[in-house]
Amino acid sequence: MHVVLVEPQIAPNTGNIIRLCANTGSSLDLIEPLGFSLDDRLLKRAGLDYHELATVRTHAALADVKPLLPGRWFAFSSRGTRRYDSVTFRPDDVLVFGSEQLGLSDQSLGLIHDENILSIPMVSGNRSLNLANAAAVVVYEAWRQLGFEKAGATPGTGLTSETPGADPFDR
Repeated sequence: MHVVLVEPQIAPNTGNIIRLCANTGSSLDLIEPLGFSLDDRLLKRAGLDYHELATVRTHAALADVKPLLPGRWFAFSSRGTRRYDSVTFRPDDVLVFGSEQLGLSDQSLGLIHDENILSIPMVSGNRSLNLANAAAVVVYEAWRQLGFEKAGATPGTGLTSETPGADPFDR
């Protein structure tokens, strides 16, 4: 599975998505311009030591990535006509999320079939979900549908400590 962030602006969100991708076996493609440097301490703090465990690439434009990722492309937008949970996801699917402030432009959405522009339901009248939370909702649903491919075989083996090398806090 592939996650694409178009012009992300907030380093901790991207750091959290790096961690998400590392923990689900997904790749992450970042479309410039980024609102931060990849050396940003907040990015590194949010991603902890997961940067080495995730495949992260940057690109100048979304159109540059399209030929590199030939799977089905899905965009996430309040303009979506289908809910994300109506899709049967495949391992090579590409999940595209817009920036925290602007979402996806008409130009970006134009690269994706209308029926593949999906929404995430929320309580009426609310503005948006945090980008990292929205990505987590969709990535975990897709990964669940794929049988948690590449996950450890023993339930309960995931650690819950935020500090690398520390004991889990829930034991």
